[in-house]
Amino acid sequence: MPRSSRSPGDLCDPPEDVRPRRLASRSRNACRITEDTLSNTTWITSLACFLRTQVRQILFSTCRCKQFFQKLVEKTGVLVLCAFGFWMFSMHLPSKMEVWQDDSINSPLQSLRMYQEKVRHHTGEIQDLRGNMTQLIAKLQLMEAMSDEEKLAQKIMKMIQGDFIEKPDFALKSIGASIDFEQTSATYNHDKARSYWNWIRLWNYAQPPDVILEPNMTPGNCWAFSGDRGQVTIRLAQKVYLSNLTLQHIPKTISLSGSLDTAPKDFVIYGMEGSPREEVFLGAFQFQPENIIQMFQLQNQLARAFGAVKVKISSNWGNPRFTCLYRVRVHGSVTPPRMP
Repeated sequence: MPRSSRSPGDLCDPPEDVRPRRLASRSRNACRITEDTLSNTTWITSLACFLRTQVRQILFSTCRCKQFFQKLVEKTGVLVLCAFGFWMFSMHLPSKMEVWQDDSINSPLQSLRMYQEKVRHHTGEIQDLRGNMTQLIAKLQLMEAMSDEEKLAQKIMKMIQGDFIEKPDFALKSIGASIDFEQTSATYNHDKARSYWNWIRLWNYAQPPDVILEPNMTPGNCWAFSGDRGQVTIRLAQKVYLSNLTLQHIPKTISLSGSLDTAPKDFVIYGMEGSPREEVFLGAFQFQPENIIQMFQLQNQLARAFGAVKVKISSNWGNPRFTCLYRVRVHGSVTPPRMP
């Protein structure tokens, strides 16, 4: 076999073309090792990132679960408290409801009873009013059946009978007053006031002077004296401290003549006492026939008690033949009046 031309010393040294190949292969191995190392590092980094993300998601989920459980516990506590409160309320409510029901029932019952009592009371009043209304309707129907003259006469009589002088009358015949005929004018005699039979006079219809001491105020029931001047003296029932005198005449509406010319006009009042009779002036006055009842204040300044009163008339309202007096009242007191 042919031998190599290299020397034995050269066997230890590689050939020159072999060294570059080894260097290239070593560099390739180093690059491969480096690439393998880098790939391993990248994979580990990715794995770490993945694990970190998973851990964060788990932790976040855990926090949300924790919050959810906390809220659930809070809601559950509230529900438990509500259930406990409802149970307590349901335990005590029936007794309260019974009391409330008793009160709510008793109060309307009491109100209803009171209302029934009021209804009964008002029912009685309504029945009384109905009876009064029935009576008034009957009276109205009766008045409608009357003639106008009867209505007028009844109205006037009511006015006449109404006594507006609320004072005691010491000139009433029924309590002992009388007429002093010696100090009184003569009664007017008229042919129409006499009754005859065969030219013989039987009686006289003319009223005596004491008619003025009675409360009868019908037309014609008066004392008449001749002319327009006359007087009348009244003996009182007892001695009186005089204060007022009242004259009364019939109204024009029921006068038979349709006028008031026979009514007295100017007159003077005297108080009479002692024997012989002493006359004390008590005032001069005028009677207005439009006012059928007139009271006059006497001038008894010395506060003396008198047993008689004289009314002296000096004129009337136009009748030349006679003057009529219907009623005279004398007022005062049996005890001395208090001086102011």
